[in-house]
Amino acid sequence: MAHPLEHRPATAPLAHDDADALANAMRAFGTGSRIRLLWALLEGERTVEQLAEATQLSQTLASQQLRVLRDLRFVAVRRDGRHHHYRLYSHHLPALLAAIRHHQEHREDATESAVAAEAAASA
Repeated sequence: MAHPLEHRPATAPLAHDDADALANAMRAFGTGSRIRLLWALLEGERTVEQLAEATQLSQTLASQQLRVLRDLRFVAVRRDGRHHHYRLYSHHLPALLAAIRHHQEHREDATESAVAAEAAASA
């Protein structure tokens, strides 16, 4: 958990440059393959080969997506001979990933509730 003095409050005004930087960082969530890689790293450090197997991606695609995630500072890499070991870059990422998933679950629940209410109204 982050120390309260480590960051500005979430309610602090957001400058245009900060908003642009956040939008650029959110590119990490632009493809399902990158999200699956991040999820696989919640369990801890893994090699490209282990990540490819866990996410059912080819090693080439996993490597390409990990490069994007590394450039966006969502993952960090440690080299050990021929192997690259990836881990989540920040201690904030598990909570961020959980929040994104929970938000999606609420969206799905709301959609299902709306469909059920519409069906009940037309019956």
